[in-house]
Amino acid sequence: MTHRLRLRVYYEDTDAAGIVYYANYLRFIERGRTELVRARGVDQRALREAEGIVFAVRHVEADYLAPARLDDEIEVETSVESVGGARLTMLQEIFRDGQKLFSARVVLVAINEAGQAARLPANIRLLLH
Repeated sequence: MTHRLRLRVYYEDTDAAGIVYYANYLRFIERGRTELVRARGVDQRALREAEGIVFAVRHVEADYLAPARLDDEIEVETSVESVGGARLTMLQEIFRDGQKLFSARVVLVAINEAGQAARLPANIRLLLH
């Protein structure tokens, strides 16, 4: 299942030339991951409150292919590549009118309140798989 999130590029997302600042792509894909997890029925606030578990980015591999610009409508596509005991890998791409602008592989780990890797509850792994 691929989740799709449409976003508009605002002035605050761009540099003086009206091109999206490179770090903002990471913000866009963060929103995509959050919405995919929500769409699959995972309440991250409840997971933190009940289990003391949150997701943290462990590794990002990003490829910037073409620029997004001020006022563009872009689409963030997010899919789950793999789910492990404490690790989750997602593939993400950003498109404008069918043209791929950006792609990333993001590895997340579940961590507890002490910042140590924590096993995801079985029901959460099932929802994300």
